[in-house]
Amino acid sequence: MPVTTIGLDADDTLWHNETIFRLTQRRFQELLAPFADEALIEERLAEVEQRNLALYGYGAKGFTLSMLETALELSRACVPATVVEEILAAGREMMRHPVEPLPGVTEALETLAERARLILITKGDLFHQEAKLAASGLGDHFSGVEIVSDKRADTYRRIFARHGAGADQSLMAGNSVRSDILPALEAGSYAALIPYPLVWAHEAAEVPTGHPRFTELASLAELSAWLENLA
Repeated sequence: MPVTTIGLDADDTLWHNETIFRLTQRRFQELLAPFADEALIEERLAEVEQRNLALYGYGAKGFTLSMLETALELSRACVPATVVEEILAAGREMMRHPVEPLPGVTEALETLAERARLILITKGDLFHQEAKLAASGLGDHFSGVEIVSDKRADTYRRIFARHGAGADQSLMAGNSVRSDILPALEAGSYAALIPYPLVWAHEAAEVPTGHPRFTELASLAELSAWLENLA
């Protein structure tokens, strides 16, 4: 059965994202050095992030709030106002960071758009994700954009039914096994893992090796050829 709709993740699939978070986390650890060592700061921040996902969702804004909460906890509410200002500034810098497509992405989207309908499916803050897409210059390649609070099997079923012929004739491509691959396969679609060098611990999961509808590719540029062989 041919693939008529292709869903594509945004962060770390089309442009850099985790790298920016890692650089900001390093800056945060330096600011909190008077109160705790790096390992404890990293551990506590991860715990606070996980706890806050249900409230703040994914993205730079929620991450900034989690950094502030972690700073207050580790300093026992004694963190200087100057450090709070630095944390807020780091969050603003994340929001304003330039967006450039990863190497080969523009050309890959042009090729894929000739083969199937492209739908951007991404998690995160609505305003920030829309701004990043606009800054990337990639928006014209997509027939639809879906910014969701989380990616589950039902999410993909609804999106692929709304924008195409259903999950069984669709494919999801992205860098996260947890969000882009496993729930898409559960929904009944094909799934292509495009690994990124850095993986947020929350997105880590076991690769479903051997699944008949799954493939792992070195880059997005290889997806069109894989679809050709599939057809």
